[in-house]
Amino acid sequence: MKYLRLSVELFFRAITYIVSTHPFSSTQLKHSLMIRLALFADIHGKFLLPFKLAHRYQQTTGKSIDLIVQCGDMGAFPDKSRMDKATLRHAARDRDELGFMDDFVHAKPPIAQFLDRLNLNMLCVRGNHEDHEFLDELERQSVHAAFPIDAYRRVWVLKTGEPFVLQKDGESLEILGIGRIGDRKQRPHGEFIQEYERQTLRRFIKDCLKNKHDPDVLITHDQPADSQSGYGAEEIANVLDQLAFAYHFYGHTGEAYRQNLADNGITLSVKIKELEFDRQGKLSEGCMLILEVEQQEGGKQFTLSPVPLNEIIHFMRDTWRYC
Repeated sequence: MKYLRLSVELFFRAITYIVSTHPFSSTQLKHSLMIRLALFADIHGKFLLPFKLAHRYQQTTGKSIDLIVQCGDMGAFPDKSRMDKATLRHAARDRDELGFMDDFVHAKPPIAQFLDRLNLNMLCVRGNHEDHEFLDELERQSVHAAFPIDAYRRVWVLKTGEPFVLQKDGESLEILGIGRIGDRKQRPHGEFIQEYERQTLRRFIKDCLKNKHDPDVLITHDQPADSQSGYGAEEIANVLDQLAFAYHFYGHTGEAYRQNLADNGITLSVKIKELEFDRQGKLSEGCMLILEVEQQEGGKQFTLSPVPLNEIIHFMRDTWRYC
């Protein structure tokens, strides 16, 4: 098992902030030993929006973010001719669905400058609404657990079953991802978890059990399989049955933001609300979360909170691009 134990400063091009020279904040960012993640799900083409929200959060709170995490349905379609029917239908009403094709396939100087100044990357898992042939080819070319998919090298996709270890100032956070969605028939279509990914997951679980090791965070697109509803991924349920993560984050289901204890009695499973604007043009509650991780005596301390977007950030559907 190849663990990606690369520092924030090296692999993610100096994501850790130099407080005295940070170009965005009108006040100094609070530099601490904790790791802070901004979490999203189901951005459906709005690739720029999580970066804009992270920027505004840092400006407003003075707290630095180390990594953006995204739970699938990125809407990674570089070519409109290869979009699925659902994405095309939504794109006819909302140009933001084409955000990857419009803004992230070929670099645009204003966006490049913004992302360079922000100096943050986004770590994603695959959803079911992606160009999987495009992602498959990029994945085959990479020997690392995560690989870049955009012109700016700011959007990285985490391979299923290969953990990423985020390191900062001696602190670390281990993230495991499971992309795509489950299928009880185990069909080979790109939107479903693949056999090679199941094999990778089995090897990872075996290694963890042998070494008596539990990763910190699980990010998935789908929910764990539910015997009553028939929905969800058996692969996710199996991982949660055998490994004691502190948190599991997912999207996909269309349900509201919520937290509940997983069946293993240890992991807190969190449904992140889709990153979408409501009928009033406002972002919904629970579509941006902040996870803070601090090393303390006896282990890591986790603090999770939803960002009150309509109270401190005020992005609207028609104006967020200009904020």
